[in-house]
Amino acid sequence: MKKIIIAIDGFSSCGKSTMAKALARNIGYLYFDSGAMYRAVALYCMQNSLIIEDEIDTESLKRRIKEINITFEVDPETKNSITYLNNINVEHEIRSLEVSRYVSRIAALDFVREEMVDRQREMGKAKGIVMDGRDIGTTVFPNAEMKVFVTASAEVRAQRRYDELTARGDKADFNEILENVLQRDHIDQTREVSPLKKADDALLLDNSNLTREEQMDWLIDVFNKLTEEC
Repeated sequence: MKKIIIAIDGFSSCGKSTMAKALARNIGYLYFDSGAMYRAVALYCMQNSLIIEDEIDTESLKRRIKEINITFEVDPETKNSITYLNNINVEHEIRSLEVSRYVSRIAALDFVREEMVDRQREMGKAKGIVMDGRDIGTTVFPNAEMKVFVTASAEVRAQRRYDELTARGDKADFNEILENVLQRDHIDQTREVSPLKKADDALLLDNSNLTREEQMDWLIDVFNKLTEEC
């Protein structure tokens, strides 16, 4: 069976990463979390004093962008993808609300996106991958054979994020999370470089009221139909 590229885009906290990971496991593909790459850059900035009084030191970040090494490894037990920043496991740290406050602003920087897109395209050369993010089907892999754009109401997405944080034992405030979701939506949709938008040939998936099992059934059905045609 011919391998394809699967691009899953959509709004923050839609469950894209969970969905993409599960799909990759089901079909035997590799999974790459593009959002984790931007989160890792944000964490690097926080750890290296490149964010001062809420302002990003873009000139310093531009000079140091090549030394930010981001890799993924598969957890042998969970089979989930783990993000490493300069050889250190940062999967937990990059999911914090503090990182979420800065990630959209950092992802909007043209030189950051250019660098990450180059790395993402390199990852997809052999195909047989599932990648999720904001611009995978529009910018990174415009010729991807399967494109899905995921959406859900802001309130549903904020609740999911709240549940995720509290389940990990982190302190969380629903209203603060909702505000962050709305801010990220605005930044993602209005940035000059690769704004968040549905590709013309992407299938729309509103998962506001779908279970994970229903989502997976839908994705597998689409995948099977596309690969039969290839």
